[in-house]
Amino acid sequence: MIPRPELLRDLSSSFELTASPTVSGDLVASVRTALAGLDPLPGDSGEIDVRRDPGLGEEAYRLTVGSRGVEIVAGGPAGAFYAAQSLRQLLPPAAYRFSSGASWPVRGVRIEDAPRFAWRGLHLDVARHFFPKREVLRLIDLMAVHKLNRLHLHLVDDQGWRVESRAYPLLHEVSSHRPRTAVNHYREPDAYDEVPHGGYYTLDDLAELAAYARSRHVTIVPEIDVPGHASAILAAYPEFGATGEPHDVLDRWGISPAILSPLPATVEFLTAIFDELIGALGETPYVHIGGDEVVLDRWAASDEITAYRESLGLGGVVELQAWFLRRLADVLAERGARAVVWDEAFVSGGLRQDTIVMPWRGMNVGRRAAAAGHDVVATPVFPLYFDYAEAGSPDEPMAIGDAITVADVAAFDPAPAGWSDEERARVIGVQAQLWTERVPDPRTVDYRMWPRACALAEVAWAGAAGDDFDGRLGEHLGRLDALGVEYRPAAGPHPWQRRRPHRPSTVRVTEVMERIDALTHDAESTRPSL
Repeated sequence: MIPRPELLRDLSSSFELTASPTVSGDLVASVRTALAGLDPLPGDSGEIDVRRDPGLGEEAYRLTVGSRGVEIVAGGPAGAFYAAQSLRQLLPPAAYRFSSGASWPVRGVRIEDAPRFAWRGLHLDVARHFFPKREVLRLIDLMAVHKLNRLHLHLVDDQGWRVESRAYPLLHEVSSHRPRTAVNHYREPDAYDEVPHGGYYTLDDLAELAAYARSRHVTIVPEIDVPGHASAILAAYPEFGATGEPHDVLDRWGISPAILSPLPATVEFLTAIFDELIGALGETPYVHIGGDEVVLDRWAASDEITAYRESLGLGGVVELQAWFLRRLADVLAERGARAVVWDEAFVSGGLRQDTIVMPWRGMNVGRRAAAAGHDVVATPVFPLYFDYAEAGSPDEPMAIGDAITVADVAAFDPAPAGWSDEERARVIGVQAQLWTERVPDPRTVDYRMWPRACALAEVAWAGAAGDDFDGRLGEHLGRLDALGVEYRPAAGPHPWQRRRPHRPSTVRVTEVMERIDALTHDAESTRPSL
């Protein structure tokens, strides 16, 4: 079973789960959603009985399978949903295929379970390469199978804007596409495919995605990354930039000096965008506002921005960056959402105390954020950047660097024992990132994400991977096969998974971590770190 439960005890009896089993009790809807492929039916009594126990946590459950059927006791709808996912894992892998009329033997067990971390996340960058709604819906389903519950969508970057805006329609009309895409390897001469690329989600799409996710106990965390990474925004509305000069949607990778102005008009613009996002998504507890890899030179060079900074009594552009992000966090708080930022924003200082920090540059800065009283979601490049290759081999599809393996992810400790109890308590979760500069299609998403995300799910739910993780993963791959996931085989890629070849050791992740960790001690390290 992946992720491993807190307690699993075999019982002597077993049970035959029939086709279209009857589900009865308090939390029927959650179980029926989790087991939709088995076509469960509601009833007054039947094979699966569900009841609520207010003494359990919202995501906690007890699952008992015996000769008389299946009993689920859950703290709330999420707990019942996760209990049903565990029940599904007690069935053969064929139960993950849609089929009618099948019945399944279920071994007798007692499971008592609850998650270690509240935030169990995956991040998907849909700005560099766009993935249609159907792919996001599928990813939500795969997350639900693994008890992952936060989907962080990176909706804007220099290379594209991915959301309809009725208030500022040029964002989806102009900023959502680029005429070509860079295909060269890292640090090699520019080369392009000359193929237009683009797409965006309508507000109706976002509403559907959010509703679908909520029914599977997944929360969508939208990211509007500001004030840097702004080429696409400024291609549509250059007046919100620091200089007013025209921009194009970037067709190459890397970072541009394009930056939004911090002036009141920009805050009003972003407030309107937040209102549209939240209006479409519904209740939105978290909105990510970025704050990473910002080149502040154009703020420093602008007389108007300098005058505005001085009117606020701020000493420099780094303080202005901190003020700007806090102002946006205040806007979100007024709308019932907590701001989430990358760790540069913490290093710059001045954050609202309720702002959540994602320390991508390593857990040392994560510890400092936790010590300062911020909730932290562990997101370090090593081992949680899934755009890095899984081996230093030219057989791998092209990646920015290497290597991050399943074993690396499974060995990760989001809240190290060496931290104080107070610091460890501030780690609310863990999340893997899939940046898509070199992930051009859904098949490559599958390859990069799985089975490393299985290891992530284990760490996020159980707190650490069990000693028997490798053996359980070998069995779990049969479920991924049944679900149609084109994961990376343990022995390396299939011939058709190789795509453009990787350049091994161009960027070594261990060297990257040393360099970017050192940068976190400089308050002016907002500019690009890679």
